[in-house]
Amino acid sequence: MTIKKEQVDIVIVGFGWTGSVMARELSETGLKIVALERGEQRDTYPDFTYPRIVDELTYGIRLKLFQNISKETVTIRHTPGSKAYPYRRLGSFLPGDGVGGAGVHWNGLLWRPLESDLKVKTTITEKYGAKFIPADMTVQDYPFTYAEMEPYFDKFEKICGASGQAGNIQGKIIEGGNPFEAPRSGDYPNKPLKDQYAGQIFRNVVKNQGYHAFSGPAAISTGGYTNPYGVQMGACNYCGFCERFGCFNYSKASPQTCVIPALKQYSNFELRPHSHVLRVLTDSTGKKATGVTYIDANGEEVEQPASLVILSAFQLHNVRLLLLSGIGKPYNPDTGEGVVGRNYAYQIDGAAKLFFGKEVYFNHFAAAGASGVYIDNFNGENFDHSDVGFIGGGSISAHATGARPIQQMVLPKGAPNWGSGWKQSIKDNYLHNMSVGSSASVMPYKQCFLDLDPTYKDAYGLPLLRMTYDWQQNELKLTQFLAGKVENIVKELNPLSYSMGFKNLDSHYDVRPYQSTHTTGGAVMGDDPRTSVVNKYLQSWDVPNVFVLGACCFPQNIAYNPTGIVGATTLFAANAIKSQYLKNPGPLVQR
Repeated sequence: MTIKKEQVDIVIVGFGWTGSVMARELSETGLKIVALERGEQRDTYPDFTYPRIVDELTYGIRLKLFQNISKETVTIRHTPGSKAYPYRRLGSFLPGDGVGGAGVHWNGLLWRPLESDLKVKTTITEKYGAKFIPADMTVQDYPFTYAEMEPYFDKFEKICGASGQAGNIQGKIIEGGNPFEAPRSGDYPNKPLKDQYAGQIFRNVVKNQGYHAFSGPAAISTGGYTNPYGVQMGACNYCGFCERFGCFNYSKASPQTCVIPALKQYSNFELRPHSHVLRVLTDSTGKKATGVTYIDANGEEVEQPASLVILSAFQLHNVRLLLLSGIGKPYNPDTGEGVVGRNYAYQIDGAAKLFFGKEVYFNHFAAAGASGVYIDNFNGENFDHSDVGFIGGGSISAHATGARPIQQMVLPKGAPNWGSGWKQSIKDNYLHNMSVGSSASVMPYKQCFLDLDPTYKDAYGLPLLRMTYDWQQNELKLTQFLAGKVENIVKELNPLSYSMGFKNLDSHYDVRPYQSTHTTGGAVMGDDPRTSVVNKYLQSWDVPNVFVLGACCFPQNIAYNPTGIVGATTLFAANAIKSQYLKNPGPLVQR
């Protein structure tokens, strides 16, 4: 028998970055808000305390902070005509679980998009003509401009205590920053992270090659800092335990570090962990959400009525909830009709591993998740694409996040993999290696999408989400192009040996090795209901009292980490809800 709770004004599904920021922004209204998080309660104390949190085996290898895929996973196939099989072991991407979500275990890179990233279709068409876009590529513009979103990028950076060196303040190019970045209203709240030795020599080499090096933007405080919510952050101590770990030092931005402490003052807000939402409920018309149903910690089914439903779960989970709830028309790749599940994309990356003599030391153990030096000369539309044979671009960097003894033990090709020879190779190489890598954009395609699997179900008997995805020639050509640029840099760095780890033109998507958790699309934003699930305010076209947040709304995947856009668009949506929707509930953009 379903337990029915008292009506609330707003129910928020998922409590990572988007859910926590939205809750904090809307709590100011005095409305009754309930947030439902499928995973456990977590906070800096006691869950991320030192030395508990720097247990690499528990957190880095056994992945304690991540989704339990024995209860729910996705199925994956390369092409629409093939059979999909369950993703049974976490590898390629790592969905977070518990309070804070992926905002707990991320590296902390906090990028703003390039202006051309937001207007890809328009930019490509104007520069190269409409025929430059392949017939199967479903690229589209974001429904807002960079200038419209800039105040929200600025606010999110301040919430996160971001560190970096501005490259463009109000149109003035600043030495030492990224000259390709879009204009900023002001500098970062904190100074950039310190360069590691790998970053220093990379910076020198790329400067010699005519490129523009800059420190990566980080949601990591480099000094004592108090954010706009009144939450204090500490200076990073470069412990080398960022990605896959919570921050014990209150330095790396996360919901626990930056947002949740400020929520505790609001009596109108309630967080319920161990609450696994099954679907959004709608009325008989299907045009109005009435709440959600979820399974609580006792295994009971609960109905939570609400006037406003906000989906803020991980990208894949938001898309699945829309499909299970019948909100929006499912995408059909055969006809091109429908929108839910459309434009799924995943980042493509590669790296070269460099090995030096014993006289060259890289102390990678003193690192932060976002400590790195970058060039953007080959990102977005920062270079001419006329003769390269692809659309998109990527950043190139020397980026090290630590030197943990299990996961980050880098050895040259041909080294023994066991016994005394293996131990000697570790000794010879542990302090004497670095990497130079790339992270590149991925465009959307008709044949890359998400839907419900007809065969496999989760622990509650509901269909799993099915992913149909493979690398396309556009992206493989792009990564090969970047590999050439990386190798030119590597050769000038002059290591004793190096190995290139880039996909070739025959590569297929492999779910086994970790690549990134930057999955996007499936509930994209746009100006046209025929090609988008939500409008510019992240409001459902079909059910106006449902808002959908996060990377699922991206029309395509840019080369950068997605959190900057995720945070800014959440703040943009929160402002629209407070200033427009609550005063006059209904569509904020007319169809």
